[in-house]
Amino acid sequence: MTTLVLLRHGQSAWNLADRFTGWVDVDLTAQGEAEARAAGAAMAAENLQFDYAFTSLQTRAIRTLWLALAAAEQAWLPVEKHWRLNERHYGALTGLNKTETRAKHGDEQVLIWRRSYDIAPPPIEPDSAFDTRKDRRYRAISPADLPLTESLSTTLARVLPVWNAAIAPRLRANERILIAAHGNSLRALVKELFDLTPESIVKVEIPTGNPLVLTLNAALKPLSARYLDANRAQSLPDLPRT
Repeated sequence: MTTLVLLRHGQSAWNLADRFTGWVDVDLTAQGEAEARAAGAAMAAENLQFDYAFTSLQTRAIRTLWLALAAAEQAWLPVEKHWRLNERHYGALTGLNKTETRAKHGDEQVLIWRRSYDIAPPPIEPDSAFDTRKDRRYRAISPADLPLTESLSTTLARVLPVWNAAIAPRLRANERILIAAHGNSLRALVKELFDLTPESIVKVEIPTGNPLVLTLNAALKPLSARYLDANRAQSLPDLPRT
């Protein structure tokens, strides 16, 4: 058995503004910083010790990890950042206010774009200020590999290579791992870990700043799963049959 903790970043500025964020690099709000510190304090109270941490290339996840590890007195922990753990790319919806988008396109269409498993929003325009191919943090990545839009399905396909190549081997070596990432990149991992159907993963939500503690068996399937802050916990999927 080994321990994997999934931590969604704390509230971001665009979470607060109700905007589609995706790959745009926005920072935490004061509340988001407090959520990150509270997550670290909760992990310390549970005496959760880690050997290695992963995060994305986005500031809100990186700073959540920093703040949480500092509060857990494990700021020294080695950390690996990877673009494959970034949030889902929202394509042409990026930067738009969610309420205004629903008023323009209708609740049903926006719900499909946001929550369906395999339907992506329209791709972002090449001249958009939010086109990530202009961002130097991705300069070593082939432009063909950088998404212009994503569904949860294609987000999972993007996340799996770093899971298989970097994260899973450490877990199999009995290292205790913390991943600080995003709502949809973590939902993609939850789908993989719990063997969920496309219909089931649509109902799963990951709360901000609330560590999800998983105990995994040798096949890296959950034997147990719980949120540390029970007052802000979301319902968890059934454990897979082992």
